[in-house]
Amino acid sequence: MRKVIVGLAVVAGLGLVAQAAVAQRASPAVQGYGPGYMDVGATVGFGGVGSASMAFGGRFEMALKPMPQLGGGMIGIQVGATYYSYGDAYWNYKYIPIGVTANYHFKLADSKLDPFVGAGLGYEIITCGGTGLSGFSCGATSAIYYIGRAGVRYFVTPKLALYADAGAGGALANVGVMLRLK
Repeated sequence: MRKVIVGLAVVAGLGLVAQAAVAQRASPAVQGYGPGYMDVGATVGFGGVGSASMAFGGRFEMALKPMPQLGGGMIGIQVGATYYSYGDAYWNYKYIPIGVTANYHFKLADSKLDPFVGAGLGYEIITCGGTGLSGFSCGATSAIYYIGRAGVRYFVTPKLALYADAGAGGALANVGVMLRLK
């Protein structure tokens, strides 16, 4: 429970810092996800592998192409990385999933809301170790994995969005704060 509270506090703190930085800029920005959009942000993930209950990571996304033939939405590409670990005094596992997804962003009348679905591939770097255990065998290998997720951004300001996604690949659910770069 303590890890969850610390993770949420980190995300809230990042949001306050990002909002302060946005408030200092005088140029107005177009609200919502659209052509030329680009953002970066920090995430906290919940529900990972084994006993890992929390993961920390980041996301970067940019809009690529409008899709008028698919309801007027946008295709974007997202790169994400996460870190989580678990173990005890004698052994530990560390996971670093790095993935790329193609996301379809639905067009809505409310530009503050940006729902999306995505699919992609990732590579999970797994390391493990043990001390004082004779014959300890890791049993885990780094590998390519599939990513499937659904998520949403909610724009608090034109430059700051709250972020959430759920699915397969890395943590089961992620929340975070995204700062619009462009």
